[in-house]
Amino acid sequence: MAEALSSKRVFTRGLLAFGLGLGLKWGHAQPPPAGPPGSASQPNERGVSEWLARMHDASRGRSYVGIFVISANNGVMSSARIWHGSEGDVQVERVEALTGAPRSVFRRNEQVVTFLPESHVVRTERRESLGIFTSLVKSSDSPIPDFYTARRLGSDRVAGFEADVVQLAPRDNLRWGYRIWSEKKSGLVVKLQTLDGEGNVLEQSAFSELALDVPVRTDSITRMMTATEGWRVERAEVLKTTADAEGWQLRSVPAGFKPVSCYKRPVLGAPVPEGTMQWIFSDGLAAVSLFVEANDSRRHGQEALFASGATHTLTRRVQEWWLTVVGEVPPRTLRAFAHGLERRK
Repeated sequence: MAEALSSKRVFTRGLLAFGLGLGLKWGHAQPPPAGPPGSASQPNERGVSEWLARMHDASRGRSYVGIFVISANNGVMSSARIWHGSEGDVQVERVEALTGAPRSVFRRNEQVVTFLPESHVVRTERRESLGIFTSLVKSSDSPIPDFYTARRLGSDRVAGFEADVVQLAPRDNLRWGYRIWSEKKSGLVVKLQTLDGEGNVLEQSAFSELALDVPVRTDSITRMMTATEGWRVERAEVLKTTADAEGWQLRSVPAGFKPVSCYKRPVLGAPVPEGTMQWIFSDGLAAVSLFVEANDSRRHGQEALFASGATHTLTRRVQEWWLTVVGEVPPRTLRAFAHGLERRK
């Protein structure tokens, strides 16, 4: 479980610049028309949905190569070189870790392939979660404007590019705030900070080097991600399900959060495939995952709360089950999810 959570976090944070920094697939919307030359008032008139749509459109429509650095308030830092390209409906990415254990992650739409040179293993999987938030943003009842406000703070330079600095502030204490640097011409996110309720920076992600509109061939990245001869290939199987079908329900859901998907991950080699259930919720920006598995006293310790940058992890025993709640949200939000979960059968 710990390894799976770590891999998911590394990949998601590595894609921060690709869609508001959370790897999200935002619904498309046209930004308001530009003001007259020299006008500084137009960007201030954008609402939270317009800013996010502009950032997402830029992340999908531009090819770029850069070095991306992530740092947390606990002193942990990591970096990666990123290639991003698009051709029609095909989006490709290549992420090469520059710190920690060697790792290469390739993505072609929902197909993800991870090369681990030290163990000579290749892991392949489909990650529908790259697009789980589309319906929330496109629907008329999208909760984002109800729980966040947007305000342009001014301008700054990041990796040599002029950027608008936008503050996304939460309207309650159930979610973090964000400060985003959006490249002026395209809207591409070039830097992002996650802020706590007092405005302190919990985590920062930014390009230290960036080249826009460079040729990144989708066929070249596709060839690289399929070159697995001589490697041990492990295929991660995930089964789509519902919490109700698995016998779980929430007495109440924290305000603004909606269930967006649910999966079951079979345990390899187990006589009965009672694997881990992952139930994902989102308010359109923040995401929370509930992982439920059979309790095992040999693997599971005491109930606890862990923090790493903006991400908190809470573990709790629920009858004969073990619950792990993970999200880039305040601890009170995780507790609300954890204590609301109950077994139906």
